[in-house]
Amino acid sequence: MRLLVATIWLVMALHAEPTLSLMPAPARVSLDKGKLTIDASFQVRITGHTDRHLQDAVTRFVVRLSRQTGIPMAGGGARPVLTIDCRGASPAWPVLGEDESYRLDIASTGALLSAATVTGALRGLETFSQLTAPDADSFSVPALHIEDHPRFSWRGLSLDVSRHWMPMPVLERNIDAMAAVKMNVFHWHLSDDQGFRVESKVFPKLHQLGSDGKFYTQAEVRRLIAYAAERGVRVVPEFDIPGHTSSWLAGYPELASAPGPFQIERKWGIFEPTLDPTRQEVYTFLDDFIGEMAALFPDPYFHIGGDEVLDTEWKRNPAIQEFCKKKGLNSTGELHAYFNKRVHALVAKHGKQMIGWDEVLQPGMPNDIVIQSWRGQQSLADAARKGYRGILSFGYYLDHLNPASFHYQIDPLGGAAKRLNEREAALILGGEACMWTEYVTEETVDSRLWPRAAAIAERLWSPANVTDVDSMYRRLASVSRWLDWTGVEHRSGYQHMLDRLAGGSPAPALRVLADVVEPLGIDQRQAARSYSRDIPLNRLVDAAQPESETVRLLGEAINRLVANPGVHREEAEEIRLAMSQWSANDRRLHPILAANVLLAEASPLSEDLSKAGSIGLRALQYLESGEPAPENWLQDQRLSLTQMEKPRAEVELAAVRPVKALLEALSRSGTKSDQSGGSRPNH
Repeated sequence: MRLLVATIWLVMALHAEPTLSLMPAPARVSLDKGKLTIDASFQVRITGHTDRHLQDAVTRFVVRLSRQTGIPMAGGGARPVLTIDCRGASPAWPVLGEDESYRLDIASTGALLSAATVTGALRGLETFSQLTAPDADSFSVPALHIEDHPRFSWRGLSLDVSRHWMPMPVLERNIDAMAAVKMNVFHWHLSDDQGFRVESKVFPKLHQLGSDGKFYTQAEVRRLIAYAAERGVRVVPEFDIPGHTSSWLAGYPELASAPGPFQIERKWGIFEPTLDPTRQEVYTFLDDFIGEMAALFPDPYFHIGGDEVLDTEWKRNPAIQEFCKKKGLNSTGELHAYFNKRVHALVAKHGKQMIGWDEVLQPGMPNDIVIQSWRGQQSLADAARKGYRGILSFGYYLDHLNPASFHYQIDPLGGAAKRLNEREAALILGGEACMWTEYVTEETVDSRLWPRAAAIAERLWSPANVTDVDSMYRRLASVSRWLDWTGVEHRSGYQHMLDRLAGGSPAPALRVLADVVEPLGIDQRQAARSYSRDIPLNRLVDAAQPESETVRLLGEAINRLVANPGVHREEAEEIRLAMSQWSANDRRLHPILAANVLLAEASPLSEDLSKAGSIGLRALQYLESGEPAPENWLQDQRLSLTQMEKPRAEVELAAVRPVKALLEALSRSGTKSDQSGGSRPNH
């Protein structure tokens, strides 16, 4: 393949050079001839500014590179392989808008990483790691020049630890993965109806009665903040008020809008208990609490939630209604705005800037608040026109289990935000992926985040014109495997869960089935079955990957075959092998399904997979022979596949998609009028 030697946009380079699997895509890159060999003599030298953060980052980088290559790296060579020229320190704690840019020059004689700050150097080290790959001789990185900087300054991941508790090692490894794809904000959703997760020394009953004993000590919070800071990641806390507060009221019922007692919620949903916005005691409590948490979390931003406030208790409480009359508040919406204004004053008093979900934006709110939009670009654009800064989360809800392509096509400055002028557009700070954990545990969270979060990371870092979905998927497949070296378990955990489902016995047939099903997202699972926090998430739906790579790759092979059947003979064999495997799989898997309480519900899925494989084999035979398929046969198979598409055991049989693609190709090529023959229709 022809090497590119002029500076080009990376989206062009990625099409020309398939081994360049960078994500996020850098702003600019030019490729040159040659490569830099990576071997046991690999060593890094720092010139210019250096400090503990950078030195520790280099140590972590070399250790991970050694694991990535399998080469013990003792250094000791005559020259440094990678030189880091850092021109200045980063702030003591990561801050919004700091310089994250870097330049990377790689030649056969060595590499130079240049950055204005330590944070920029950290971003460049991740790029170097992604570039490292095996070649015919050893491991190497290609000769090239990169100039890179982020498009948006706020590139976050919001993780709910209230509904399902997440231990510290889970948080740490996912912060490592965030930093690896250049995300820089960990939004820590720390309280909700199902749990209050931080130790409060001022109000200890918050965590004592609101957490079931699963909470982070203040020492652990400080440790995680420092851990994230070392990787250039900010930590923004969220304490949701005035709704979503059942766990608060379990310990402090006197703050509520209705009589208690209250307890932690065990099920999912939106619940009535709310703080009473009319009582001074509530604001005195919040003043002390926010002051305590503001001192614990160094980031300038403080998230108060503010979403999904049910006003039932406010309407039923005569004292609250009388308060509204005296204050001239004509609706519960205005009462909520009154509460938010008072909370804003408390947040500002303690030196923080307030963030809230869409619902906090009410007339008269100060312009220094930040709006996090789950409603969409229209809501974000409306806020920007009123002078408010904003963060987009609409379209980035990973718990809905949409494919990476869906998230990739959502842009903070897309949709209604396209019509913003330059001043208004500058108020859009970026975006955040969100993971709500009703159907996610510490065992499954990695697979629900990765690799799809990397596609969102690219949307928030890379130039706006890097939008090719096929290129994204080619690189995402490589980056998904590279993320293993950061410690996340999205791939290894999958096999562990399948092993448990199989009872510890080798069960390749179970892997065949699991590889071609996709779990339902939060909305569909809520409708399918009543869940609570005490129900184990250990079934096939919990093990299955959100997006079947097997099905996607097979679909690509079918597209190539259909486009030019005479050329893509290898694709035909690949398709035949897959369909044959599916067709025979139920016979192999049935003995395990019949004897396993966790897998019995998958028996109809297994049968459907075998049926789909048989349909696919027959369709491929028609395509290869050039013989038209009978129309009534096509109609029957379409009906069968439509039935197979219906969810079972809270998963969808994604294998149906490539089989349907084969039938569609047959329809375009022509059909017989019936099984006895008939003329081929003209198209």
